[in-house]
Amino acid sequence: MSASTSHDTLASGTHAHPNPDAHGDGHDHGTRRTYLIGFALSVILTAIPFWLVMADVIADTMIATLVIMAFGVVQIFVHMVYFLHMNTKSEGGWTMMAAIFTIIVIVIALSGSLWVMFHLNTNMMPGHIMNPADLI
Repeated sequence: MSASTSHDTLASGTHAHPNPDAHGDGHDHGTRRTYLIGFALSVILTAIPFWLVMADVIADTMIATLVIMAFGVVQIFVHMVYFLHMNTKSEGGWTMMAAIFTIIVIVIALSGSLWVMFHLNTNMMPGHIMNPADLI
């Protein structure tokens, strides 16, 4: 490419890339449409669990908790895809690998903590009810 060709390209204001949104760094920067889709999904995934709790739709507390947690997990993925633009193409797939590793570490830490707390509660606090008459 000669100096005059590069000068003409710079002077005309055109890029060498066929897609002006592709900056050559492998990132998907998103469009207004994808941000609006992500926002709409986030609002819906927030409103539904709020309605489930406020209207007392699910009577069983454990099932309601699991359903709300499932909506939360789906919302995490919506944020990762639509707002953080995490995909397998970005930075050669390393951002997705980092996200997967982070999720694995969080699941191990949370499940381990819950397991330890459950067993401490079960083993350290037996269901012993003391009779006040026994104290005398």
